[in-house]
Amino acid sequence: MQQHSNRAFIAILLLVNLFSGMQIYGQASKPNGGSIVRIEKFPARNVLPRKVEVWLPDNYDSTKKYSVLYMNDGQNLFDSTLTWNKQEWKVDESMTALLAANKIRRCIVVAIWNVNQTRTTDYFPAKPLRLLDASLLKNLVDSEFGGNMMGDAYLKFLVTELKPYIDTHFSTLRDQEHTFIAGSSKGALSALYAICEYPGIFGGAACLSTHWVGSTRFPNVQIPQVLLRYLKDNLPSPANHRIYFDYGTEELDSLYEPFQLLADDLMKERGFKKSKNWTTVKCKGETHNERAWRKRFPDAMEFIMNER
Repeated sequence: MQQHSNRAFIAILLLVNLFSGMQIYGQASKPNGGSIVRIEKFPARNVLPRKVEVWLPDNYDSTKKYSVLYMNDGQNLFDSTLTWNKQEWKVDESMTALLAANKIRRCIVVAIWNVNQTRTTDYFPAKPLRLLDASLLKNLVDSEFGGNMMGDAYLKFLVTELKPYIDTHFSTLRDQEHTFIAGSSKGALSALYAICEYPGIFGGAACLSTHWVGSTRFPNVQIPQVLLRYLKDNLPSPANHRIYFDYGTEELDSLYEPFQLLADDLMKERGFKKSKNWTTVKCKGETHNERAWRKRFPDAMEFIMNER
């Protein structure tokens, strides 16, 4: 009976969205566990429109309330047949297993696909960039960001456009304690920026392989320096926030450790306690790709989303 009611709920949701102007099609990622509702082109005002997929657990029940995990680079999370490198995070399998084992709170996942041509400008924190020397800033913005710094606009999209839509159309717990964000590489920078800029919205952030170096085309210690300076002044309160960091030791990840250690010092200065409301995990031998992140994803979720 419950399965029939779930299918009926999702069918009604699709109709509601169609009539409200959203373009939703049946070409969603195919999950191994749970189900996915796909919005083909979310009509954003602050950034370019993009695909959004909402993962619902197998036993999704609209009479209950769910925490929400927002994830950057949503196209890489569920279905390797749709990704450029044929890799995925296996978020659907991991979340299904974590929920079955009662290791995390009841939740849904909102996967925000990136727009390839604007990924860097959407994800890179804008306020730290403004602390750079003018010449370096101009080179970065002109060559890598398409002339724009959209990091603030992307977060505004998440908080003022996407979150209200999710909270209206799904059965969610809307408060900070039950709202989380995650990403990898530049997507991790964006997740960290989100919890710093909107500490009243996000209660936890998972930052996998945080891209502290900022740019490999313009290697310059100024970029991580301004990121860390911003972090020092803007970390959220340790009283009601949790932050997870990790990094590998191979390929691009091999560049991160010196800056992650400095970030760890800032976490301690702010009052975060290791293994309580913050952790950083060094993953020896791990690289910078979806296969690596899917190994670490369950631990990241268990850290920020358990009920302790």
